[in-house]
Amino acid sequence: MIIESAETELQKLFGLSAEQVQRVLDTATRGEQGKKQGVFCDIYFQAGTAQGLTFDQGVLKNTSSSTTSGAGVRVVVGDKTGYSHTGHVNVTNLLQCAKVARAITEHASGSANVGLDATNSSGQHNLYPILNSPVDIALQEKIDLLRKIDKEVRLYDQRIQNVTVSIACESYTIIIVNSLEQIFVDLRPLVRISVSCLAEENGRKETGSSGGGGRYEFSVLAEDNMWQEHAHIAAKMAIDLLASTPAPAGVMDVVLGSGWPGVLIHEAVGHGLEGDFNRMGTSAFSSLMGEAVASPLVTVIDDGTMQDRRGSLNFDDEGTATGRTVLIENGVLKNYLQDKKNAGLMKSGVTGNGRRQDYRYAPIPRMTNTYMAGGESTPEEIIASVKYGLYAANFGGGQVDITNGNFTFSAVGAYLIENGKVTRTVKGATLIGNGPKALHNVTMVGNDLSLDRGIGTCGKAGQGVPVGVGMPTIRINGVTVGGSQ
Repeated sequence: MIIESAETELQKLFGLSAEQVQRVLDTATRGEQGKKQGVFCDIYFQAGTAQGLTFDQGVLKNTSSSTTSGAGVRVVVGDKTGYSHTGHVNVTNLLQCAKVARAITEHASGSANVGLDATNSSGQHNLYPILNSPVDIALQEKIDLLRKIDKEVRLYDQRIQNVTVSIACESYTIIIVNSLEQIFVDLRPLVRISVSCLAEENGRKETGSSGGGGRYEFSVLAEDNMWQEHAHIAAKMAIDLLASTPAPAGVMDVVLGSGWPGVLIHEAVGHGLEGDFNRMGTSAFSSLMGEAVASPLVTVIDDGTMQDRRGSLNFDDEGTATGRTVLIENGVLKNYLQDKKNAGLMKSGVTGNGRRQDYRYAPIPRMTNTYMAGGESTPEEIIASVKYGLYAANFGGGQVDITNGNFTFSAVGAYLIENGKVTRTVKGATLIGNGPKALHNVTMVGNDLSLDRGIGTCGKAGQGVPVGVGMPTIRINGVTVGGSQ
């Protein structure tokens, strides 16, 4: 039955009683012939606000605010999922959603093997205990922060010609109710700043950017050391690029810096370890459980339990407590990332990785904070070991083919390594390779593990969710570098 505190939230946010919600669950599980066996249903409620402000060319250019109030009804039978949602939550619309979702699965065979695990079926964390919602902070306080960041970037160097700064804040209440008489309530805050600037010298123009945030109060974002770091990173990148030369092309050894370059692990490895791709046999890692898929120096972890992190959640979007899942340990494939449906069909445990963008989507296996664990080498030792190669301190866009692991990434803020020393900034470097092969070619792993500053959004199946990535400094041998020289 629905617990009292949750019923209060349902009544306050959606005007629904426990009895009405139970009617929806009964309608979804019953079907045309009145059978309830082997059917699983959950209802995902979402209510809250998202805000955005942009400061450009020294003035406040735009503000935005959007309010969300909706719910989605999911029915699972065997490997079949029915889903329907409404942006106008009332008992009539929810009952209609339940009928539609159930009708989609009406003739599906099998039972709802939803991978339930009693040790991991309810939220046990309090990863983002906030007192003040970021969306409730006064508009003037946010504008003042934007103005300070703009000024700081311009003071960095007189060649900075323009600055764009934005702030995004959101706060959502999530309520999940299912046919197993479980209910979960979570208040999810999220804040982020983004800084970009344009530098110009002798007619040449270059841009730099930085940003970050997490699931914490706005006051954390406004701390001097937080926003000043982003201002300086963006400005330095733009100024350094003014002196850059075209990147060399060819096969060479590459050193990836710590932090954001971990997006390579996310894209080229992490997606390939999600349960749905492996259940359907479309991943480059399918059927390789227990086998060596990387260098013994490589350990890859997905951890949704990290305090305040952008990719963390108290529980996933099915009500499963997030966890710390070791995917690859000392080069050996150990686990896949699972939601309830795929865990049940693959007869494995849930990992707390069932995620969705919002109430309009059914959950699918997704990453949270995915990173490569640290090693024993110092960053200085790694760079000194390379006679001639590329040091990629930051990454731009990229893409990967899940079926074979082939990837392409642009390196932003890349430097040439010559005789064990970082020499000059290069521009236009693209890293081309294969994820599984690249993992085997990792020859050194640094002791400087760090996660990104909180900027990641992962896209899959038309859905975007906030994530974290990370890695220590690493050396990969024999990477194809696309350049213009």
